[in-house]
Amino acid sequence: MDLTSLKAVLTDLRKIILPSRFEKAQQPEPGTLQLGLRTLHGLYWIEMSWRADAPRLVQIPPPSKFGEESTLAQQFQSVLRQKALVEIKQTGFDRVVEFGLTTRPGEPIEKTLVLELMGRHSNLLLLDQARKVITLGRQVRRHESRVRPISTGDSYVSPPPLTGIPPSSKESFHRWKKRLCLLPVSLKNSLQQSYQGISPSLALQLAHEEAEEAQKVLALSVLELSEEYWHSVYKRWCLWLINLEGESLSLCFKGPTQYRLWGEEITTSDSIKRVSLSLGNYYRNCLEEKSFNQNIKELQKQINQTKEGEKASLLQQENLLENSLNSHFFQTKADEILCLPSPSKELINKALKLYQKAKKLRRSSSLINERISHHQQRLNVIEESEVFLEELLNNNWEDQSHRLQRLFELRQEFDEFAKPDKKGKKKIISKKRQFLKPLELTSPRGLVIQIGRNHKQNEWISLRQARSGDLWFHAQECPGSHVVLKSSNGLAQEEDLQMATNLAAFFSRAKGNKKVPVVMVPTDQLQRIRGAHPGTLRHRKSNVRWAEPSKAIEHVCP
Repeated sequence: MDLTSLKAVLTDLRKIILPSRFEKAQQPEPGTLQLGLRTLHGLYWIEMSWRADAPRLVQIPPPSKFGEESTLAQQFQSVLRQKALVEIKQTGFDRVVEFGLTTRPGEPIEKTLVLELMGRHSNLLLLDQARKVITLGRQVRRHESRVRPISTGDSYVSPPPLTGIPPSSKESFHRWKKRLCLLPVSLKNSLQQSYQGISPSLALQLAHEEAEEAQKVLALSVLELSEEYWHSVYKRWCLWLINLEGESLSLCFKGPTQYRLWGEEITTSDSIKRVSLSLGNYYRNCLEEKSFNQNIKELQKQINQTKEGEKASLLQQENLLENSLNSHFFQTKADEILCLPSPSKELINKALKLYQKAKKLRRSSSLINERISHHQQRLNVIEESEVFLEELLNNNWEDQSHRLQRLFELRQEFDEFAKPDKKGKKKIISKKRQFLKPLELTSPRGLVIQIGRNHKQNEWISLRQARSGDLWFHAQECPGSHVVLKSSNGLAQEEDLQMATNLAAFFSRAKGNKKVPVVMVPTDQLQRIRGAHPGTLRHRKSNVRWAEPSKAIEHVCP
């Protein structure tokens, strides 16, 4: 978040939350704090983040209750209880915001909340009336910074002053150009070194309307720029400063960067006036997408490594089984030794050892078969996890926040599978956050169809939630989701059965085929395999139906 974005958000927030009463604080993730502020018009939430990759101050929709128990949130809750936010200060081109809180409007400031948005040096500090640090987001030790170490109990010291001079719309073109041409560097470096508040994104916006052309212009030396380019950049420079000084900033998703807060578009219907909330949604979507992609890569790597390990273990057991089948060879060799006319004592001992080896190999075959079965079952679970991950990666019909939450659940589930507790104790998970509800669709006749999106959901809909009369569907001999048609609530017709059949094929590894065989079983005939991974079932009676996965898309993506 650069200075232009920060000023636009502050202009918006002053109209919304001044004055307001502090009500709630929660820390949903490290480096981010959410504050609930009550006004006469309702409860508003702001998000302050000092994360190095995305420091920001934005308004957000009412968040879920998560992070109230963190130490930092509890400290804010205790110190700011019954305090009123009465002022928001930000001076010059510093990205430092001070929130003044007191018991009631009109009284001296008792507590000050300072948010410093300075890239990897960003921080959040809560100060008392003497401007000493009560608590802070990140303590800075002496070995981390000789310029400004700071921790709890220290007196607050402002960040070092910015280099360069403050931009002004009153500066003439010739003086502005002369200042930028003092050193033979690129236009980008000259802008950022000569003036305060020039971020990389703002420099792109000032250079040109198109991203590629803007990068070319910024890369040119100030001695190579034509007079036409100089006048074009200066025109945009003045427009930016007029919008900034007049606080006429609105959000517009046009130009060489992802978004822009100044320009000719701000007067059109394409601009968004509620900057703080719109930017809050924008940052949240970007961070969720980044987290989603990162977790996808990590989970794919974990699945591949676990799969390779299971394959190696399975191959080792198969080789041992092959060797155990040679027990008759040692038996025959021992018989030949004892059939000699007068075997010596050494030969007799050798024969006895061969008999023992043959006996050991015969006994080991049953244990090896159990191990082979164990590794095969684990490989089946891994393949099913791959199907869940592929479906999650490729679907474009689900909300990004739900996809991210389902990814967290799938990763937690695979962690438990890949690294089980040595003591055999299951990890206790809060029921509220155990898993999302399975996907539920409605059949043509109004019956509910439940679709499991991970192993625990598969078991939940197939065994725990199933009632007598419900029907279970699964792609035959193929990893995929369990599908349950709740026919216990009404008589299922052929079109209901066909829809459930198509969905079972669509949510399986065989979704790319034109025709897929699907097993249909009454849920009464399902049985969990004892000791197996959740969602691993066996069944007795079954019928095979034929599915067309392509026809299920219209039900999933209406």
